[in-house]
Amino acid sequence: MTTKKIEENTETCPAQTLLKLLSGKWKPEIFRLAVVGPLRFSSLLRQLEGSNKQTLAIALKELEEAGLLEKVTIKLKPLHIEYYLTEKGKTMIPVFLTLEALVD
Repeated sequence: MTTKKIEENTETCPAQTLLKLLSGKWKPEIFRLAVVGPLRFSSLLRQLEGSNKQTLAIALKELEEAGLLEKVTIKLKPLHIEYYLTEKGKTMIPVFLTLEALVD
């Protein structure tokens, strides 16, 4: 007898997945800044008042794992890393702007 692995999908609304991708203390702000241009970690630390290295690193990693940001190593001196919106991330810009407009 074989058993099938059944993945539970506890989400009842398809939009829940989308909202979870951008939920968290820093992810919406990081996404908003990525819309403007490439991001660098040290620059984000200065721009996001109250953030710290650990929470910022986690938020960036989660956005990268969700396929919204791409991490690119720039091999010029000094060596640094920049984060760019992926194609998937770019498709979410209108949705994000619509959500922002609802609060105005």
